[in-house]
Amino acid sequence: MRSKSSAIADRTITARAAGLSLGTLGVLAFSLSLPATRVAVHDLDPWFVAFGRAVGAALLAAAYLRLTRAPRPTAVQWRRLSVVALGVVAGFPLFTSLALTTQTSAHGAVVVTVLPAVTAVFAVLRAGERPRPLFWPAALAGLSAVLTFLITTGAAGGSLAPSDLFLLAAVVLCGLGYAEGGALARELGGARTICWALLLSLPVTAPITLLSAAAGPPRGTASAWSAFAYLTVVSMFLGFFAWYAGLARGGIARVGQIQLAQPVLTLLWSALLLGETVTRATLAAAAVVLAGVVLTQRTGSGPPASTRRTASRQPDSSRRTVPHRQARP
Repeated sequence: MRSKSSAIADRTITARAAGLSLGTLGVLAFSLSLPATRVAVHDLDPWFVAFGRAVGAALLAAAYLRLTRAPRPTAVQWRRLSVVALGVVAGFPLFTSLALTTQTSAHGAVVVTVLPAVTAVFAVLRAGERPRPLFWPAALAGLSAVLTFLITTGAAGGSLAPSDLFLLAAVVLCGLGYAEGGALARELGGARTICWALLLSLPVTAPITLLSAAAGPPRGTASAWSAFAYLTVVSMFLGFFAWYAGLARGGIARVGQIQLAQPVLTLLWSALLLGETVTRATLAAAAVVLAGVVLTQRTGSGPPASTRRTASRQPDSSRRTVPHRQARP
């Protein structure tokens, strides 16, 4: 019995380690998304950038699903995939593309700092995880810090600018897509989850891409097209292979903590690749939000209630079977 328990514990530790490793790869891939979007929308229409990369990634997804002979999702899984598509295929790319036509990626990185907390909130709402008492105040503190930063440094007249509202909408939808996709990846796998979500979105993303291209034929520099290619292949496709697999194996709340490194990496890429100035106010705001997010994750949620109920029933079952076994010769 002890040997079996030890084996289960070893498998759990291995799964968590694998989840953290895969999650780290995903965050590294996503950390370049804002700088790449900033470069792409400098020359290309933001609607084309947002939906064109989804179309390109959908073509890659169709090839992957065909090669792996992936079974079709169930009706319930299709409905959940629509939530994933809304968050990470349409919502986040569109709103960040619109925001970064006028805003710097360094500014956007500060707003993205609250993404782990938003992901954890949706993990509670969508995956049934239960927060500890300090979870909600910590999440509210992080959101308040972001709003304070935006009002004091990002907008004129003491009100939020449209780009700031776009960034906030992007973070909320992305957190929703991350949490729903991480939970669904436990059933479909990380790669299939994003692939099916991309194909489900194709009837919407393809027409919008064609309309935007017809309105103004896309013309850009080599840098703009290189950034677009990165967004298509890495940010919208391969990055999610690792990210969703990491969330599924290591747990949404646990692996979500790795996102704390993403804004710092984005600030670094923005300074190195784009020459953007990272002010002290930006760094201070990022530090405050990071502190709030760390507290949120440390006071985050446990396993879903159904998992705890199952675990609580197991000792009773074993106690009932022991006397039965002892009664046999």
